[in-house]
Amino acid sequence: MTPENDDVLVQFDKLKSWVGRQETRIDEVTPMPVRMMSATLDRQPPDELKDYALPALWHWLYFLSATAASELAEDGHAKKGRFFPPVPLSRRMWAGGELEFAAALKVGDVIKRVSTISDVSHKMGSSGELVFVSVNHDIYNGEHRLIRERQDLVYRDTPGADAPPPRQVRPPAPALWSKIVEPSPALLFRYSALTFNAHRIHYDRDYAVEVDGYDDLVVHGPLVATLLLDLLLEMCPAAVIHGFAYRGVRPLLANTAFEVEGCFSEPGDRILEAGHKSVLLWAKDAQGWVTMRAQADLTIR
Repeated sequence: MTPENDDVLVQFDKLKSWVGRQETRIDEVTPMPVRMMSATLDRQPPDELKDYALPALWHWLYFLSATAASELAEDGHAKKGRFFPPVPLSRRMWAGGELEFAAALKVGDVIKRVSTISDVSHKMGSSGELVFVSVNHDIYNGEHRLIRERQDLVYRDTPGADAPPPRQVRPPAPALWSKIVEPSPALLFRYSALTFNAHRIHYDRDYAVEVDGYDDLVVHGPLVATLLLDLLLEMCPAAVIHGFAYRGVRPLLANTAFEVEGCFSEPGDRILEAGHKSVLLWAKDAQGWVTMRAQADLTIR
């Protein structure tokens, strides 16, 4: 065990003291991020956006952290020890999460997000020490809660040369719908800009390869999740999303096409049939390995 990893165990009681820490932010659902996200996904927004209901997951365009440049760490994230605990491991990744949607955010809404560190846990993975931090976000319009979300972040060391390769998982079922995505540097840049995400693995290839040990730029996990639901809503325009859970399986690298796919959990379900349905969603890389898996609960009207 390296000294840095020893430090994880020594500091773990201190890290646990972050559980319960809260942060509240107020924002307004303005139209420009909606127009920019629509352009990024090659969607045409309505001419008049007042009261436009945002697609599921587009709330990630709001409540952004306006971290001062002097407060950024080497990797581009905000320095640890403010809202997030000071985990002494070099890599931070968005591992997955779960959401419940009671109602859609609409352009013009003034919204509030209450964030709470709900758990800090330490595990030993196949590649070494892991620290998971879970954050609950409750988003309100006035007194009405619109979204309840849990985000899971994972911290780990940069893997050594002897680290095992990422997991190889095949899709859970034959796809009923599928779309090829070209993860160009421009796509990653636009999503980083839209979410004010300065994490260098998404735009600084030298850093991603030489410091964090990836083979190329890394596609944002939230972008992949958004693409999964974007295709679902393209296939089922009348769908109302009630719940969504997703989990990263392996890193998805840029500059090589990948696919977003899905199918109904029940084999007999059809796109044009109204009613409550559950769907399986996944992204897979050029080798056919699943990089993210997800499940959505929805009603087709």
